[in-house]
Amino acid sequence: MPVCIDKAEFKARREHLLSLIGPNSVAIIPAASEVTRSRDTDYAFRQDSDFYYLTGFNEPDAVLVLSTHSETPSTLFCLNKDKLAEIWHGRRIGFEKAKKDYLFDQTCALSELTEQLLNLVNGQQILFYAQGTYPSFDDKVWSLLGTLRSNRTLKAPTTIKDISALIHEMRLFKSPAEVNIMRKACEISAQGHIRAMQFATPGATEYQLEAELHHHYAMHGARHPAYGTIVGGGDNANILHYTDNCDALNDGDLVLIDSGCELQGYAADITRTFPVNGQFSEPQAQLYNIVLAAQEAAFTEVKPGGSLAKANKLAMTVLTQGLIDLGILQGELHELLASQACKAFYMHGLGHWLGLDVHDVGDYKQDEKERSFEPGMVLTIEPGLYISLDAKAPEQYQGIGIRIEDNLLVTEQGYENLTQSVPKSISEIETLMSLKAN
Repeated sequence: MPVCIDKAEFKARREHLLSLIGPNSVAIIPAASEVTRSRDTDYAFRQDSDFYYLTGFNEPDAVLVLSTHSETPSTLFCLNKDKLAEIWHGRRIGFEKAKKDYLFDQTCALSELTEQLLNLVNGQQILFYAQGTYPSFDDKVWSLLGTLRSNRTLKAPTTIKDISALIHEMRLFKSPAEVNIMRKACEISAQGHIRAMQFATPGATEYQLEAELHHHYAMHGARHPAYGTIVGGGDNANILHYTDNCDALNDGDLVLIDSGCELQGYAADITRTFPVNGQFSEPQAQLYNIVLAAQEAAFTEVKPGGSLAKANKLAMTVLTQGLIDLGILQGELHELLASQACKAFYMHGLGHWLGLDVHDVGDYKQDEKERSFEPGMVLTIEPGLYISLDAKAPEQYQGIGIRIEDNLLVTEQGYENLTQSVPKSISEIETLMSLKAN
């Protein structure tokens, strides 16, 4: 049974946003447009996350208008039905069907946007709009305001506010329906990683592992990855956003895979690092266990009242001590922590919010203080160590890059690891890889 979000939930989100923008206000939220890939071909359409969060409507160039001073609080403008266009480019919902199926108060053909926007914005005191997100749509909004200001019988808003902050605070807390979709996305992604682990063998290529992942995603209803899949063998793992995925996998190397599917707009984001030949060498195992211990330490802070900053402090303590123990860093632990010496080998942050965007929206600080975790938040925890071939480190550790990443839902009691089904202890990985995929 496919998981989905009921249209009533999207309607409730619009109503909640209306309550936040206050009286005598209007908000304009445009959808994404199609993007040209080359000449007369387009990239696969991906809806704007804020627009999708409020509508569930997945067609390009639509516009949502919310008004607190109107008999029709929510209005959708969308492409009208067009038999010839639909023969070439696919079926459209059309504004008449959209009103009923998506529970809008009013729907109009996109061709009516300019005229109707004048009526909807005229007389409102505050305009909420995310200027700069879509420059081409900015021009329409500035033209609209110019018309309102130049006509003595019309009245333009006196204040413009960014709508993004309000929507992003809403998006930070996932509903039970959103969690169900993310749980499914994480499980599909987890099984894809397991498949890639079992496929890996010396002489295979990075792009073949990428293909195994993407095939598994698509076969389970997630047609697209949530971001560019990273498959980095050997020293390629030390390139944090490596996506060339073109090299052969060498016997004796580790391979780092950072990949997750997108399901109904929601992202999963998993990283695992494992030996191409199925067996960790001693130096690889030493570094790997440091990263794993750092992640486990950070997990203890993922609970109501905890914070990403506190979790990162725990992780960095484990990473720094581990690097001291291996002779990669020299000095006293407290001094090395104060100077953040481990950042030479751990360059990125510990994690990020996860949701409709892989690096999802939501503030990390409130009133200049680190934000505490609350139930309903979903985030990644992903410590790593990256020791390139030219790093100042003992030779046996050079060319090794390791990251371990899981997706955690903050609960009332602590957290739920949505990606725990992917093996990550050395014994679990080696056992899995000894069982070749059918």
